[in-house]
Amino acid sequence: MKKRLTVKERIRITKRGIGVLKQYCPGLAEGKAVSAGLAAVQPLVSVWLSAKIINELAGERRMKQLLFFVAAVVLTNFFVLLVKSIVDRVTEEKEAQMWNFFGKVFADKAMTMDYADLEDAKILQQKQAASENLFMFGNGLGQLVWGLNSLVNAAANIVLSLSLTITLFLSDTGSKVMDSPLWILGIGLCVVLGGLANSKATREENAIFEKWCNSTVWFNRAFIFFGHVLSMNPDRAKDVRIYKQNSAADRAFQKMKERDKEAGAYVLRMAAYPTLAAVVVGMGNVVCWVFVVLKACMGAFGVGSIVQYIGALGKLGTGVQDMMFVLADNEVYCGHLQGLFDYLDIPNHKYEGTLPVEKRAFCDGGDTEYEIEFCNVSFRYPGAEDYALHNLSLKFKIGERLAVVGKNGSGKTTFIKLLCRLYDPMEGEIRLNGVDIRKYDYDEYLSIFSVVFQDFKLFSFSLGQNVATAMEYDREKAEQCLRKAGLSERLKTMPNGVDTPLYKDFETEGVEISGGEAQKVALARALYKDAPFIVLDEPTAALDPIAEAEIYTKFNELVGEKTSIYISHRLSSCKFCDEIAVFDNGAVVQRGCHEDLMREKDGLYYELWTAQARYYEKVV
Repeated sequence: MKKRLTVKERIRITKRGIGVLKQYCPGLAEGKAVSAGLAAVQPLVSVWLSAKIINELAGERRMKQLLFFVAAVVLTNFFVLLVKSIVDRVTEEKEAQMWNFFGKVFADKAMTMDYADLEDAKILQQKQAASENLFMFGNGLGQLVWGLNSLVNAAANIVLSLSLTITLFLSDTGSKVMDSPLWILGIGLCVVLGGLANSKATREENAIFEKWCNSTVWFNRAFIFFGHVLSMNPDRAKDVRIYKQNSAADRAFQKMKERDKEAGAYVLRMAAYPTLAAVVVGMGNVVCWVFVVLKACMGAFGVGSIVQYIGALGKLGTGVQDMMFVLADNEVYCGHLQGLFDYLDIPNHKYEGTLPVEKRAFCDGGDTEYEIEFCNVSFRYPGAEDYALHNLSLKFKIGERLAVVGKNGSGKTTFIKLLCRLYDPMEGEIRLNGVDIRKYDYDEYLSIFSVVFQDFKLFSFSLGQNVATAMEYDREKAEQCLRKAGLSERLKTMPNGVDTPLYKDFETEGVEISGGEAQKVALARALYKDAPFIVLDEPTAALDPIAEAEIYTKFNELVGEKTSIYISHRLSSCKFCDEIAVFDNGAVVQRGCHEDLMREKDGLYYELWTAQARYYEKVV
């Protein structure tokens, strides 16, 4: 059972939530507050002026006074409606976009998290829970937006209604009973009891809803997967059709229908509490009506004032009830907000140093002596029992061509992740020019690497933006890199050159490119960054051996004096490298050039080479 939050904690959480709204949805909370205030002012001002008009009609009927009150009603309503319509229009647009900005809350957090945490199962579950809670039900930030609107409206109703009912208790009937100050207590008690009844109903209703939400986790995930991912994702469409996976989706949807029947019981239970609260509120309203009518009958005020007092007491009761609801609801959404903040407050455990990395530009004739060394490095993925890398020692300098080969799961990609500080070693050190890489400024250290991973991604932006990975870029440089990567002919067919959008997610004229073309764009991206270290982690795995060897050979010519690290299952593609490191079970078991390694007949490299050579004799 969750621990109830204290008032102090709820105030702190609410203030932080408003801060998040101001950061990601500026103007939304303020617009909601202004609109709610105007919505509360308009009817009460109209009631007050209407009472004045009725009293004037029942009394002296002065034309100037009547015209003044009528004009005041018309102009007040016109001004309030005009301002409110403008504010509502602006806030509606902001509210329509707020879900996108809430998504950015999670995106920003992901970009600041330690990469290792992005693959941590517990953290992924925590993120999933916070995300589903917000986007499926609006719990937390969504409730805060709507709650602010209710809070301002309730507060305005209470303040304005009290100001309009003061004269009700000050008016004199000549009767000690009707003029007794105890009526203030009695009417106030009726109003408060109505509010408390609504508060209790809201608390019980929220408790049932919370229980229902917690029981629908599977439903939500199944709906998202079967209703969107499986049925609408083109990448899955082939397998869905070939293997009739729609039958699995049908079973899931049938289970969801059965779940809908259970939801009916929750709805009935949730409806019972507001009904009981309405009875209590109705009884309180009867007392208020009787008191006002009796005082009017005894000559305390005119007929028009009945309209004012009944209207004001009604709004007072509504305001108190709404305020009770807001306070009860605040406790609920503060609990949801705390869950979100617990996720956002996950610390980044990665140590980020401050040492600058010297920029050694080749074109300026600078010092190009970079040296990276793995010193007895060991690493194990979170939750894994076996080491992905164990006691690895490896050194290479700028200008070298290093090929990393080995069987699946031998640690090749883990080696690259550690090199790029996506992970930090559990044991040992990785050094750049003799200094532990953890001591360097993290962003500066990353700037010396251009990496094309085997699962690289292109984005639904323009071709040039994909190459530069930036919205603004050097067009001429982007075109040169694309030509160097072997995409010259395809570039000529692009309708708008490097400005041509890729894919059709956002642009109807977007261009679909093949897997091989995508790989060349990824290589152009590595060239565009112009970093001293180029790493290719099997980005051409989908190509045949001959095409892969051609790309590697050509790319090797383009990198010049930069350090190049090539990872490939196909050993023939790495013959041009200065040195080859053979990985097995997380360790380097052989190292040397192709000719030297082939002389070691009992070595793993020779075994892998001969096994592949049977099928690719032309490559050999």
